[in-house]
Amino acid sequence: MTRHIHRPSRMNDARSRQHAGWWAFALHRISGVALALFLPLHFWALSQSLQGPDALEHFLRWTDRPLFKFAEWGLVCLLALHMTGGLRVLALEFLPWRDWQKTLLACSVGAAFVVGCAFALAL
Repeated sequence: MTRHIHRPSRMNDARSRQHAGWWAFALHRISGVALALFLPLHFWALSQSLQGPDALEHFLRWTDRPLFKFAEWGLVCLLALHMTGGLRVLALEFLPWRDWQKTLLACSVGAAFVVGCAFALAL
């Protein structure tokens, strides 16, 4: 008698990546890494104020460019995504998680999008 050994298929991996929870996990991790990569630039910008008023003024003039404004919008979107992803993790830890899971995930991504758009309109 031959025994059949169950091997996980690649199809299961593809299906798990289509789940809303996997995408929420991925967006939370990617936004966290992107924010961590932004920190050295942020500290460099803060150091310009220590170099004197001329260095700070030069930096502030440089930040008036449209590309910088777009990057600023992206940063706000990353912050909103990371915050809503963190709220999702807290909900997973402390709330009873039932069928409304996908609705909550969609609301958190929607809230992050609204915050990013509100910031973009204020520019």
